[in-house]
Amino acid sequence: MSRIEHNMSLTGDAPRALNLQQKLATILGMSGLIILLLATLNLNFPNKIFWLSTSLTSIFAGIVWFATASYSNKHPGIKNDGVWFKSMTNRGYLGWITGIALTGFYIILYFYPEYLGLRAEGDNTGIISLFDPLSYVLSGNPASQWFVYGTLYTIAILAFGIKFIYKYRHNPYEKIRTVSVMFFQTSFAFIIPEVMLRLNGKGFSLPYYDLKNIWPLNYYNFEQYRVDGFLSSGNIGLAFLLFGIASIFIITPILTYKYGKRWYCSWVCGCGGLAETAGDPYRHLSDKSLFAWKVERWVIHSVLVFVVLMTTAVVYSYLGYDSSKYWLTRDVFLIGVGIFLSLLFAGIWYFKREELEKDARYGAIGYLVIIISLIGLHYGTGTKLFLFDAETLRQTYGFLIGAIFSGVIGTGFYPIFGNRVWCRFGCPMAAILGMQQRLLSKFRITTNGGQCISCGNCSTYCEMGIDVRAYAQKGENIVRSSCVGCGICSAVCPRGVLKLENGAPQNRVPSKEAVTSDDVNLMDYLKNN
Repeated sequence: MSRIEHNMSLTGDAPRALNLQQKLATILGMSGLIILLLATLNLNFPNKIFWLSTSLTSIFAGIVWFATASYSNKHPGIKNDGVWFKSMTNRGYLGWITGIALTGFYIILYFYPEYLGLRAEGDNTGIISLFDPLSYVLSGNPASQWFVYGTLYTIAILAFGIKFIYKYRHNPYEKIRTVSVMFFQTSFAFIIPEVMLRLNGKGFSLPYYDLKNIWPLNYYNFEQYRVDGFLSSGNIGLAFLLFGIASIFIITPILTYKYGKRWYCSWVCGCGGLAETAGDPYRHLSDKSLFAWKVERWVIHSVLVFVVLMTTAVVYSYLGYDSSKYWLTRDVFLIGVGIFLSLLFAGIWYFKREELEKDARYGAIGYLVIIISLIGLHYGTGTKLFLFDAETLRQTYGFLIGAIFSGVIGTGFYPIFGNRVWCRFGCPMAAILGMQQRLLSKFRITTNGGQCISCGNCSTYCEMGIDVRAYAQKGENIVRSSCVGCGICSAVCPRGVLKLENGAPQNRVPSKEAVTSDDVNLMDYLKNN
């Protein structure tokens, strides 16, 4: 009997079901999650060290085993086979179930940690008590909901990072940057801050501080309790405070100038690390429409303005008026903020005006006028700074942006909106670095339009929603503030059209000329380089 071919696709067969090893790996990983679920339901585990180790090991080993079973028998190269055929990665019912489950977990974590077993008095219960032994080893304190979250977050980046490396093993750049985010998350974001707490003792004090968490992402870094904590820790606390200030005005601009925002968003940041590893299967779900791009620009820069206003109000709230005691008084501070922002916007308008879209230029002017007007209104009428007190601004930002946007939506909705929804629409750090990258950085993605076959892989797998193919077809360099330099567009290109570069712009052949070969003397170009 002849075989009947049911598949009418010209591109190949539909993806097969999971193989035996993938099924066993899934069972192993799910068994670890079941232990955590039972602990959440207050099942008492007498030997917490054993059961916690078993759970985390099962989750980690299950993910790594699944990755090995998925890619070990395939040739090196991007393997996104069938992502639009799978319910988990095409907004099917499995994707929605996963998104709802993650969102529910984040809501409980942020707002109802008592349901996870957190106790203000007495011993913890539930899943948090299961993590107590590990927390005592690292910090000497019982676990909190944030310790549980940090542990699971780190396990996810490490396990899915190995999966990512295996999947993209043909590309050295992808392997290096993935190892980088795995290192920074494990050491700087998880282990070192916990050990800092353990080192506190008689005559020695260290603040809990993630050195890679820079303002404005770390929006609370200049609040009164944080500043008091730094100053009470002596010289090392003062060094941390100065490092935080230097990070804003010196370190990040220099690194962004040399490497683009990718040095942080794709190599260091924990949010980006989770998006690139655990969120990699969902990168194609990012909205590529022009409407989404317009919304992105207005929302993310509005968040940046919000955090600038909030931080200004917070710092202003604990300064005094007596210039005989302190040189930095409220008046000096506000005048300094107004002058700094005015000079910044004037410099951008004068030197880089042509780099901005028309609505971006008017939007920048509008935001500046609003801020200066609010400062003037405060002086003229004695009203509250920015019409609200600092605590109200802080709580509003912390709830709407710090919790709902970055946590609940930003991570919980990976299977629905893609893996970089927070980085793209809400992260103020991405907004600042994006402005620097767009206006001042040496980083570019260069294109060779003559080789482009318009397959669309680059645009499909751009997690930031950039229509990369449109640039490639015209042979134009890609200079976008939203680009995080993940390099996937270059990795999935079958023709080698795209290349990430840091070279000086004047040493590059203009893209359009390179495509047509008009007015380009290659010998002169070689002599100049």
